[in-house]
Amino acid sequence: MEVSPILLVPDFNAHILNSVEIETYLDEQRARVDAALKARMPAEDTRPDVIHKAMCYSVFNGGKRLRPILCLAAAEAAGAAGDAALMPGLAIELLHTYTLVHDDLPCMDDDDLRRGQPTSHVVFGQANAVLAGDALQTLAFEWAAEQPAPGPYAPGAFVTELAQAAGSQGVVGGQVEDLAAEGTRPSAETLYYIHKHKTALLFRAATRMGAIAAGAGEKALAELDEYGLNIGLAFQIADDVLNATSTAAVIGKPAGSDAEREKLTCVAVHGLDRSREMAAQFVQTATQVLKAGDCAAEPLLNLADYIIQRTH
Repeated sequence: MEVSPILLVPDFNAHILNSVEIETYLDEQRARVDAALKARMPAEDTRPDVIHKAMCYSVFNGGKRLRPILCLAAAEAAGAAGDAALMPGLAIELLHTYTLVHDDLPCMDDDDLRRGQPTSHVVFGQANAVLAGDALQTLAFEWAAEQPAPGPYAPGAFVTELAQAAGSQGVVGGQVEDLAAEGTRPSAETLYYIHKHKTALLFRAATRMGAIAAGAGEKALAELDEYGLNIGLAFQIADDVLNATSTAAVIGKPAGSDAEREKLTCVAVHGLDRSREMAAQFVQTATQVLKAGDCAAEPLLNLADYIIQRTH
């Protein structure tokens, strides 16, 4: 019997997801982010054109834009208006894209498919894929530096947040541990470290940068920090479940590859049913933090539910 890839949230009186409402919101915000990216990315015919083509290829190949959307939604929840969090959100998306380009390389996960399209190294070669990822990372920090953070934060707060989420104690550290854990005995402690550092800290950076863009107070920043971390953990568990239960045609990247490579995943450590429960629990924690605090904006509550009910 085929297992459904959809992660159904247990009945804990959580916010009820309106699928039409959230899809409309996501479409609108995705269009907003895409328009800004297209206006700012280097033109593909700018010398050296192969790198700029490779950069644009990875940026515009159908990403969900969840991280910049979360940045925008967090800023709105903290009281910001207009495009206060747009530049930080774009920087997060570039950094996320660089991590995907490098993650797909033969020396990493060796994936040939991403978002239903051939990966960057397949199209442009390994060397150009490495350099395109490097260039995207550098551009992310350039964009983060362009907009000074408002008081009471230091002007370079966006750069600091991005760097802390991205470096050896963030995404890079998580990737190191992820590679090292392949083929090893299942460990819940190591799994949590990988999920937190490789995925959740960038989600947390997104919501923190949104709060900072709004000039949020200490309490609101702490709430959005905890919300971002918990939905990031839920997102990665959902990815683990989708890899184990879905197909490449649905998720746009290799399915079943985690088990083939003996990767340390939530499914490998806890099994499918417990993984679904854990994802739902992280979402419950995230939404309860918002409802008990000052930032219970509808988009953030809907996005938390969407994280684990998505099918790709």
